[in-house]
Amino acid sequence: MIKHLRSKLAAAALIAATVLPVSAAHAQQKSEISLSRQPGIFYMPSHIMEKQKLIEKHAASLGVPGVTTKWVTFSGGGAQTDALLAGGVDILNTGTGNLLLLWDRTRGGVKGIVATSAQPMTLISRDANIKSIKDLGPSDKIAVPTVKVSTQAIVLQIAAAEAFGADQWSKLDANTVQLGHPDAYAALSNSKHEVHTHFSIPPFTFLELKNVPGAHVVLNSPDVMGGPLSQAQFFTTTKFADANPKIIQAVRDATKEAQDLIRSDTKQAVEIYKEITGDKTSVEELLDLLKEPGMMEWNLEPQGTMKFAAHLFKTGTLKMQPKAWTDYYLPVAHDLKGN
Repeated sequence: MIKHLRSKLAAAALIAATVLPVSAAHAQQKSEISLSRQPGIFYMPSHIMEKQKLIEKHAASLGVPGVTTKWVTFSGGGAQTDALLAGGVDILNTGTGNLLLLWDRTRGGVKGIVATSAQPMTLISRDANIKSIKDLGPSDKIAVPTVKVSTQAIVLQIAAAEAFGADQWSKLDANTVQLGHPDAYAALSNSKHEVHTHFSIPPFTFLELKNVPGAHVVLNSPDVMGGPLSQAQFFTTTKFADANPKIIQAVRDATKEAQDLIRSDTKQAVEIYKEITGDKTSVEELLDLLKEPGMMEWNLEPQGTMKFAAHLFKTGTLKMQPKAWTDYYLPVAHDLKGN
């Protein structure tokens, strides 16, 4: 395995080995819950949950009144997973890759609660010479949220295996650089910046295609994965889940209510998203964005995660091979029809 990834995962394993047993010793029901997410419209259910205090509402209905939540935004999933293992946050809302890596490295000590979204990711370049990933040269930089372990980085590996051969899955790893989506958008917008390709998520996908001269689609995640892939899900440590079962149920119930609002009153959902995030994109543009193919994939059930896990196991990134998606999701989700 690549040296950088080995060192990162070894560090995560060390943190897990030292932190998680301590957490077990002090596991108790909490009333102040901290949750993290990344920038982007993928996370709109979480913005609705924050604005309407849905976790608090559903916790109270389950007999746990007085719950408060604190939402923290990180630029990438790597920082979120570090915060979870260090005890800085209780629940993450981030990508499939981070969930699987932590599930594996903690030997099942981290598991999913429910998925929140499965919108397409899109590899965008402003370089006219890059029409497919086969056109990428050694000096062509690709922005991803976290190198080698983010959902985008791993989908790029799967695409590389399909394009260059199964043993060439890591061929483009050296091209990737770590940038949060807002910073990657800024890089693409600067014609002098060395980064001219970005594995983007909405709304940055649409902003780049609209505002960056020469920006065009190189590939998208549904083409690589053969369908939708969960891009955001809630997950936590099993120690926290065991100590707070009603909070876990409240997160599921709150997520469903937020997803239902997006479908039933998309305009209100977009207005909440803008208020919480400060996104300057107009309501009308965001509503148009959500009419694009794949943009209303707001589902509780995990999608495409087993293909993702199979790649990670085959390449040695995962040491444990899950038999089913329910291996890395908590029982609160097991009635769903995931994959």
